[in-house]
Amino acid sequence: MPNKSKPNRLIAEKSPYLLQHAHNPVDWFPWGEEAFAKAKRENKPVLVSIGYSTTCHWWPGIIKSCGTPLKDNRSHFKR
Repeated sequence: MPNKSKPNRLIAEKSPYLLQHAHNPVDWFPWGEEAFAKAKRENKPVLVSIGYSTTCHWWPGIIKSCGTPLKDNRSHFKR
């Protein structure tokens, strides 16, 4: 079943890993100055996603303790 959600800014990336997240409900930024400049301008922390290898084990606990972290006021980007 195709994903019909509006793509985020990762849709323009070449990395297969980043492209698989181009339809996530988060407006991810690829690694770069744009993400840090936006976070600084809006006085928001940055959430860095480094992939699943080290984070997937902890994700359920983060959601349980913090609520859904995808719908807050953080700047998000993928590396």
